[in-house]
Amino acid sequence: MSTQPYHLYVERIDPSKNMARFYALSIEPNLFGETSLVRSWGRIGSRGQQKIHVFESEAKAVDLLLTLLHKKRSRGYRPRQ
Repeated sequence: MSTQPYHLYVERIDPSKNMARFYALSIEPNLFGETSLVRSWGRIGSRGQQKIHVFESEAKAVDLLLTLLHKKRSRGYRPRQ
């Protein structure tokens, strides 16, 4: 079970391209005692889309979270200011 909460929210805003996107990641326990990585993304102000990955261990979920964060940071996503 997760001993530390993991919540991450980053945005990519570029007015010249009419771009305003968000990407959110969180690690949460599910009802079966497994660890879930919840990914949400879309245009800021919309509900967006969501995908849930289920893992047997928190370490594997954290590894994917860090990998996805690195990819988003390289594409220009930054924490909300």
